[in-house]
Formats: sequence, structure tokens, C-alpha cells
Amino acid sequence: MIMAFGESGWHWLNAPRQWTVDDGLSLFCDQSTDMWRTTHYGYVTDNAHLFGRTVPGDARLTVTFSGEYAEQYDQAGAVLRIDEHNWIKAGVEYVDGGFHLSTVVTRQFSDWSVLPLGRSASAVTFDLERAGDAVTVRYGLDGAAPETMLRLAYFPPGEPALAGAMAAAPVGKGFAVRFTDIRLTAP
Repeated sequence: MIMAFGESGWHWLNAPRQWTVDDGLSLFCDQSTDMWRTTHYGYVTDNAHLFGRTVPGDARLTVTFSGEYAEQYDQAGAVLRIDEHNWIKAGVEYVDGGFHLSTVVTRQFSDWSVLPLGRSASAVTFDLERAGDAVTVRYGLDGAAPETMLRLAYFPPGEPALAGAMAAAPVGKGFAVRFTDIRLTAP
């Protein structure tokens, strides 16, 4: 178990080769990493870097981060993961030469939604609030509180989930990501 963000009990699922914990979490995302199940592309990939703690049910996850995105689909953000078939990731993804707010909800099959950001942001904060059978995804840019709703999605209630940070580089050579804050609170 790893001590980080003032709490113990953090751990990796698919740890990157390069990472450090100090007053935040820095990593270099390995190439050919992703989380995706079947839809449109026909493949299943479950090797993204996930750093988190297990929560038994309802919780609020707030993640602040920045990245040096460079290649198609470079991505970083927040994640709630029950297992390889049930998870939500939300963050910033570099798609077709631009920055996008991205949410993928997976229940056997992945469902991807994107919203063009239009610019890079010095830092982005995502908030995933799990209550009952739903997760509300909110975001804030450049230090603003995550108050803007991006998505409301079904998520199986009462199942323990890994809650924390995620990063992946599906097609590029990898990229640097810095998480300056990860907070987990119970309702």
C-alpha cells in the first residue's frame, strides 16, 4: 500500500514503469495502454494505469491533473472501476488535434461521449459523485471548482470500486501526467 495525498491504502492496477509520489503523483504513461470494451472498434483493452483506493459504495472522487498530451487518444482523469466489465473514466483526451472533455461509461460495452474543450487548460478537476445507482460527472477548468455537469450515468450500486486517477496512451509513445490532488470522501 502506498501513502499519498495524506492517506494510506493507495495502490496501482497496471502501474506505469515511471512514477513518483511526493506532494502529488507524477507518472510517464506507458504506450499502448487503454480501457475500452468492444463498441465500434471491436477490441477489448484493460491495461490503463489506475491509481486508487477501494470504496465500498457511495463516495465522491475529486481529481485535479494536467498532462503533456501529444498523440491521438492520450488521456488522463478520474476513474471508478468495479471490474473489467463495469467502470467509468472521465477526463481530458487529445482527439483529432484538439483537447476534449471525455467520459467513457462501460457496462459490458463502452459508451464514449466527448465535448470539445477548444483549448488546453493549466489544470482540470473532475468530480465523480457516486450515489445509489448513479454517478454524476462534473468538471472545472484552471482551478475552478468542478461545478459544471458533464454526464449522469448508471453505475451498479453497492459494489466495491477502485476510485482514483487514470492515464493511458493508446496509440502514442506515452506522455507525462501530473496529479496534484486526489480526494475521496464518503457522503
